[in-house]
Amino acid sequence: MDILSLENTGRLYWLGRYSERVYTTVRLFSGSFDQLIDQVSEDATLIDRFCRSLEIPNIYRTGEEFFTRYCFDDQDPNSIYANLLRAYDNCVTLREEIGSETVAYIQLALYALQKAGRSSAPLVGLQKMCDNILAFWGMVDDSIDSEYVRNIIKIGKRVERLDLYARLRRPAADIRREAHRLAGRIPRTGLRYDEERLREIVALAEAEMPDWALLLERVEAFLEGAT
Repeated sequence: MDILSLENTGRLYWLGRYSERVYTTVRLFSGSFDQLIDQVSEDATLIDRFCRSLEIPNIYRTGEEFFTRYCFDDQDPNSIYANLLRAYDNCVTLREEIGSETVAYIQLALYALQKAGRSSAPLVGLQKMCDNILAFWGMVDDSIDSEYVRNIIKIGKRVERLDLYARLRRPAADIRREAHRLAGRIPRTGLRYDEERLREIVALAEAEMPDWALLLERVEAFLEGAT
């Protein structure tokens, strides 16, 4: 197994989480962006529900403001931009572990997001950003020699996706699939984790009526102390 500092192990894990947070949030919510802008009377309910799901403050007054600020505002700590910038900052620090070509795709994703914020067709730019994140994941598989490094990033990705799927009430089949993917990969990482809580995550994901709050609690806690 590769020897990495606890700090860099944590950075790899959060690189996986932040990049997945950006990708999945945009992919799952992009279909509502036009609705937010065009149907002003329904903005407040939709925005409030989304913000409560992610446990972020609703500071947005209109659908158009939500779209602009949540996507592109570098001063909003919960924005897509802020999360992608965190992923990029981790990438730069981890250049030796993941390689310059892998870093480049997160940088390209950041450039695409910045360009989208200035564009008259921002959804096209958001798609380009997502394409670059997908290319980043491809480079993780293709260019990083260390299986340990790859696995840590992917565990971050799986934890974040399961977290978001639970928060946004994705179909039960999606929740089950991500829980099983997480359970199948975590033993290969060498990370310390709570096996009982992991089994509980799988059981909760397989339940006909999941306890969403408990599932989220267990997802966030089963790796406590390992990253």
